[in-house]
Amino acid sequence: MKKNIITALIFLIIGFGIGWFIFSSKTTTDKKSERKILYYQNPMDPTQTSPTPKKAPDGMDYVPVYADEETKSGERKIAYYKDPMHPWYTSDKPGIAPDCGMELVPVYEGESDVQGIKIDPVVVQNIGVRVETVKRQKLQKIIRTTAKIDYDERRVTAVTTKIMGWIEKLYVDYTGKYVSKGQPLFEIYSPELVSTQEEYLQAIRYLKKVSTQGSKEVIEGAQELVNSAKRRLLYWDISENDINEIEKNNSPKKTLTIYSPVNGIVVEKMVYQGQQVMAGMDLYKIADLSVVWAIADIYQMDLPWIKVGQNVELELSYLPGKKYQGKVTYIYPFLNDETKTIKVRTEVRNTPNYDFKPGMFATVKFISPVSINAIVVPSQAIIRSGERNIAVISLGGGYFEPREVKLGVESDGLVQVLEGIREGENIVVSSQFLIDSESNLKAAIQQMSGHAGMDMSKPVNETKEQKAEEMDHSKMNHEQTKSKKEKGETSSIIRKGTIDLKSIDKNKDGKVYQDQMDWNVISDKPGKCPLCGMTLKEVTLEEAKENLKKHGFKVK
Repeated sequence: MKKNIITALIFLIIGFGIGWFIFSSKTTTDKKSERKILYYQNPMDPTQTSPTPKKAPDGMDYVPVYADEETKSGERKIAYYKDPMHPWYTSDKPGIAPDCGMELVPVYEGESDVQGIKIDPVVVQNIGVRVETVKRQKLQKIIRTTAKIDYDERRVTAVTTKIMGWIEKLYVDYTGKYVSKGQPLFEIYSPELVSTQEEYLQAIRYLKKVSTQGSKEVIEGAQELVNSAKRRLLYWDISENDINEIEKNNSPKKTLTIYSPVNGIVVEKMVYQGQQVMAGMDLYKIADLSVVWAIADIYQMDLPWIKVGQNVELELSYLPGKKYQGKVTYIYPFLNDETKTIKVRTEVRNTPNYDFKPGMFATVKFISPVSINAIVVPSQAIIRSGERNIAVISLGGGYFEPREVKLGVESDGLVQVLEGIREGENIVVSSQFLIDSESNLKAAIQQMSGHAGMDMSKPVNETKEQKAEEMDHSKMNHEQTKSKKEKGETSSIIRKGTIDLKSIDKNKDGKVYQDQMDWNVISDKPGKCPLCGMTLKEVTLEEAKENLKKHGFKVK
């Protein structure tokens, strides 16, 4: 009996142990299944990660990395969050990736986030890769253009005569002469003017005669005759001094002098000594050059950056190094159909030596503030491929990461980056196209997440199907290129020598299509570059001109 009791207790203990083991395993499994998976990583190389389960090149399965394991590894500070499928998309806050809908994963400070492509350091050195640190700085939108100097229309005066006569004497006898207000211009003889002077003198004599003997009504009538004759002389621009002199001498003058009404330069002279002139005929045009206009042509895409009252900076080519200040006074309300530009008028105060002469051309620089603390990078650092803009980030150790970036304002060789790059990162500013060819960067941009951390210094295992497909593509591309060469299509948009942008712009819309890698590939129609295959970007003639000059091409 005692033996049976002991046996039963033993079985009971064993059953309890088995039950506890099964229950605890189930609980552990349930808890593990409830744990949140952040991503999967190669157990042999933790730097290689994937957002979904996959196999490593050696055949091992990627293992999951859980959120609680990340926490247990220590209280690390999160630097930022990234899209596990598209690592170039980053955010300062947790959230959902806009392109794939996956949850952003944290990247901790000090963590090696090698998601790029590895290039042999020797190759990097040979191709001359140059890197700059991304910084924040003040950004201004600078628009440079040319402006034609013209007269201030409000300061141009026409000198005419209101009577018919003959020019007896010409005091100002050549164009370009400076005249002061009140300076004699010419003397004119007019029979009608002499007759009016005699009437004026007779009216004065009659007034004197009746003032002692006549009645009040007669005196007032005589006074009205004097006033009427004097008014006619004044209406004919005869000065008070000349009228007083006529009255004092008690005899009419054969000729009367016409004086300059303003200070300025005689810009037109249409009269000669001895010439007969008619009433209303223009004899001189006098312009005050103390203030002139600079008329600039602005493309409509630059118009939002120009405001009335804005200060501008001007330079004259014949006085290098000297800068002048002006102010925008008017933006014309219509577009020029031929040039597709809008005229902007700047008012400039001239120098005593009249540095600004009507008919000259000046370089005008409009400066508009954009941001006092913008993330900016050199424009040449951006790879522009159609609708996407790519920057190559140096991660150190020979790793490079292509990122899609969102751009803002571009000005004076710099471009504002709104998304995709953070302050303090290192961006490749030269030879990024050579990196492209050396590391198959284009494929990385298209597949971006499929080969994170790939070492491009080692060969990649390819299937027979992949090789066959690449050979087919290569053959097809070769045949297409051969066909294009036979037709002469490729050479037609590859510009050589001095490039005439206006002749390329056949539809006269002020814009062309230019390759952002081979700058001398320019077309009037959209298409692709025959040299690199990139989609041509639509730019204005002024932008195309700046790009060509910047890269050493001659422009007409």
